[in-house]
Amino acid sequence: MSLATDTSFTHFTRTAERAANQVIAAYSTSFGLACRLLGPRHRQHVRNIYALVRVADELVDGVTAEAGLSYQEQCDALAHFIDETHRAVKLGYSSDLIIHAFAQTARAAGIDETLIDPFFASMRTDLGERTPATTSVQEQAQQLRFDADAHDGYVHGSAEVVGLMCLRVFMRDEKIDDADAAALQYGASRLGAAFQNINFLRDLADDTSRLGRNYLGTSDHLEEHDRLEWVRTVRAQLADANAVIPMLPRDARAAVRSASALFQALTDKIEQTTVDELYRSRVRVPDAVKAGLAARAVASTWMELHR
Repeated sequence: MSLATDTSFTHFTRTAERAANQVIAAYSTSFGLACRLLGPRHRQHVRNIYALVRVADELVDGVTAEAGLSYQEQCDALAHFIDETHRAVKLGYSSDLIIHAFAQTARAAGIDETLIDPFFASMRTDLGERTPATTSVQEQAQQLRFDADAHDGYVHGSAEVVGLMCLRVFMRDEKIDDADAAALQYGASRLGAAFQNINFLRDLADDTSRLGRNYLGTSDHLEEHDRLEWVRTVRAQLADANAVIPMLPRDARAAVRSASALFQALTDKIEQTTVDELYRSRVRVPDAVKAGLAARAVASTWMELHR
């Protein structure tokens, strides 16, 4: 009986992991590429984290509204997702495949409410406070504008804690002192913040026109000096993150370097793109360039390990 139960649970978990992998394949070729550079002991765990984050993000970014849910029903759907995540992390099981996969990772890596709750707080912020009778995203959109403090709080919950979740995966079998742990946590937070701030700039058109959100804490319209200031901010965040990559386990460094290099390339493109262009289209890095950045990250890591 025990053997059959274990086999059934393992089969269900593997199925959940395949579902998580499908989420990555559907939503992010860049993240999928970076994940392939991770060592086998990390790869699935990071995919599980991404899948949960992606599904939650889609829930608040229009999928539920386009499905015809009222604003209150959207809030209820998010609340159910949050409750089920907490329950699954506690029990180690969920009938929701994406949540089940995440729960296995959370339990293995010690990802707890100190990281999970801030993430969901940011997702609640995205839903805002609305009372429309209509259901379309455009009709429900309102101007969500952050000041500096609100921006920092949102970025912590939506991105920095995700970096910290991944760090817990990478370091779960490592023994390090408090000073190194603090340095790694700072680097992971800064990398998450850089990713999010670049995405705010990349998604300026969609966030503004479809979702009615102003994440960057500027006036109604981003100005050229704002764009350049955000570029400087992101460069500083990436530099802080890159400084601690050599402290990561060997089988995590190439992937993190690749992801950082991609966002550095995006930063370079945004520095050369006018605000008016950002309001019209999303900045992208060609697949061939992504592949080249990944190859250089692997080569740099190999040289670092064989000096």
